This record gives sequence, structure tokens and C-alpha cells, in this order.
Amino acid sequence: MTEANAGGTVRTVAEPLQSIGRDRSFGRGTWSSVGEVASHRQLLWRLITREIQAKYKNSSLGIVWSLMRPLAQLLIYYVAIGQVLGAARSIPDFAIFVFTGLTAWTLYSEIITSGTNSVVNNGGLVKKVYLPREIFPLAAVGAALFNFAVQLAILIVATLVLGRPPLTLDILYLPLSVILILVFATALALVLSALNVYLRDVQHLVEILLLVLFWASPIVYSTGLVHKAIGGTIWEQIYLANPVTLAVLGMQKALWVAGSSDKAQFWPDSLWLNMLTAIAVCLVLLWIGQRVFSRLQANFAQEL
Repeated sequence: MTEANAGGTVRTVAEPLQSIGRDRSFGRGTWSSVGEVASHRQLLWRLITREIQAKYKNSSLGIVWSLMRPLAQLLIYYVAIGQVLGAARSIPDFAIFVFTGLTAWTLYSEIITSGTNSVVNNGGLVKKVYLPREIFPLAAVGAALFNFAVQLAILIVATLVLGRPPLTLDILYLPLSVILILVFATALALVLSALNVYLRDVQHLVEILLLVLFWASPIVYSTGLVHKAIGGTIWEQIYLANPVTLAVLGMQKALWVAGSSDKAQFWPDSLWLNMLTAIAVCLVLLWIGQRVFSRLQANFAQEL
């Protein structure tokens, strides 16, 4: 700053330089980012609401469309894999089994797909005003969670109609599965949304990878088949290390009652412990993902 002395001479007074913007350290920077998002929670809620409303804008059926895709997938897999290939004969309550896996997968894939495009789709806001950019992928998470709640409600109703209500202690696997998917998918969505700003090919690559990775989890086939093929090998350990696989197994354990007495079904030892370990690892990934996002966001406005 400058000041004038008694003789009218202006001189410069040295002051320490101050950093403008976010703290880039891994510790304090994380807490400051969380604080920024929390202070904009009303805006986050409005973005979530906008995501949901925009999806069904000018639609007569509205929220019913959120069920059409998983129900269509259920019909296709039930007929093609369950009846034609005979999987329904070896897996009891095959419809509940498939719909449980599809419900978990839909939550994961919607977070990844919408989250990857979230910053680019909100480029107008990014260029006009300052706000914590993490709220864009987080809004995608909120909208996907809403659709998941609708599908989960339909799934629970289906178990009641078939006389297989999930009224055992295994229902505790349900919140573990949801938390695992949310933490893992959010970590990936943060990184992918930032990379997609600089390289738009990311969004197309994600679509292809999701098509491939769908078959890396026991959604339309049982883990009993996997155990017979690669049981006791390192490949089975790698397969079961996939957080989505653990989350799908957790939801099946919670909601697919017929599977608990099915001797052909393979349940990993200490599934709950594996899921808790995966959640802990994914929390670290979420922290790293947020710090990567925070460092890459500096040039978002210029790139958009």
C-alpha cells in the first residue's frame, strides 16, 4: 500500500503477499472446499431440483419415465437370459435378482454419466459467477439418488407382492451398499467432470466403459457361476475387489431373500467386512478426487 509523509512525499509500504483463491494444500484445502459447498447448500438443492424437473419437462408421464428404462432392461434380460438361456431355472426369483442388480447399477451409472457432463453442461454459470464448482457433480448425485429411491420403492413393493419381503437382519446390507456406491461414484464423477472440461472425448469413453463394466458385476448372472469358473484364484479376488460388485452383492443379500437359501449362490466370506473396507478406501479416493478437481478447476471458465 502507499502513504504520504509530512513532506508530502508518497512512498510504498511493503506488506506480505496474500494468496487469493482456495488453499491448495491437501488438508486445509479440503475443509475449505467442504465449507464452500455447505455455504451454497441452497443453490445445490435448487440445482438438484432443476436436474429432476428438466428430465421430465413437457412430459405427460413425468417420473414414470425413470422406471421405463430399468423395467425395459429387466424384461430384456429376463426373456433373453432368464428364459432363452435358462438362467431363470437355476436362479430362484430371477426377476427380483435381476431388478436388484439393475437398481444398484442404475444409481452408479447415472452418477458417472451425469456427473461427467455436469460442469460442461453448466458452462454458462461457470463463466458468469463464482461458486464452488463441486456442486455441479454433486447435483448429479442428488438427482440420481432421487431416481434410485423411486426404483427401490418399486423393488420393495415387488418383493411384497411375490411374498418375499426382506424382513431379516440382512437388510442392513442395503445402507452399506448405497453408501459404497455413492462414495465410489462421486469420487469418479469429480475427476471425470474436471477432465471432461479439458478433453471432451472423456464423456464418450465413459459411455463405452460403462457398457463393458456392466458385465463385471453379478447383475444378470450369479456369483456362483463366477466362483465355479475362477474360484480360489487371484482373478476371483480382483473380481470381488470391485466396489460395484460388492455393492450389488450387498443389495442382493438385503433384498433377494431367495438367494440366502440358494446353495448355488456364492456369498464371499465376511461380505460386510469387505464392504466396510471398500467404503474406507473409497473415502480416500473421494478425498483425492476432490483435491484433483480443485486443482483442475482454475481454468474451467477459459476452457468453456
